[in-house]
Amino acid sequence: MGTFSDKVVVVTGGAGGIGRCICEEFARAGAIVCMIDVRENPYFVGDVGNRATLERFAARVIADHGRIDVLINNAPPLMKGLPDCSWEDFTRALNVGVTAAFYLTKLFLPHFAPGASILNISSSRDRMSQPCTESYTAAKGGIHALTHALAVSLRGKVRVNSISPGWIDTAYTVYDGPDATQQPAGRVGHPLDIAHMALFLASEKAGFITGENIVIDGGMTRQMIYHGDHGWTLSE
Repeated sequence: MGTFSDKVVVVTGGAGGIGRCICEEFARAGAIVCMIDVRENPYFVGDVGNRATLERFAARVIADHGRIDVLINNAPPLMKGLPDCSWEDFTRALNVGVTAAFYLTKLFLPHFAPGASILNISSSRDRMSQPCTESYTAAKGGIHALTHALAVSLRGKVRVNSISPGWIDTAYTVYDGPDATQQPAGRVGHPLDIAHMALFLASEKAGFITGENIVIDGGMTRQMIYHGDHGWTLSE
């Protein structure tokens, strides 16, 4: 994966789940990790859905380190659907899931180091859905599209890619039976599956990759399902 010694890595939503694992793996690789999360954490507690908070956070990172090598937009948006999602809920989901990634990129733009990289955490829900998940799905679809837009705008300066995780169990639960076997990889994913790809995409080994979205879902979005096929049945 290469070394990240003394590289400045910014992670939103870094206090738990996938974000926490990403922070831990970059720190283990020698990086200086600056996280922001609404939950308690060692660097900056704040809401990425708030413009003023993002401005204070970015100012602190620049004051502390003067540059940024990797920006990882991971903070998860709210998941609500048509029955219970208000205007305010939907707007907040987009602010956390899309607008924050755009605005942090804009704030850090003069301070990206040579060879810098942006990584957006999308979701396999950017292309498939369950009922009543509109706010989350719209935000993840938005950050997927924002990825290739930024990659073109930042050509020659910053590489921009995204990861779309599938079912990732942040408690590292080992599943047996249908939960595992319904996935072509034969298991449910865990945060290290995403963190390992994040380290690769941010490294020099991925220097010719930009504007891409990498799906890490155990093959679920590649599996065709028909009623009555291989024991699958549809009940309504």
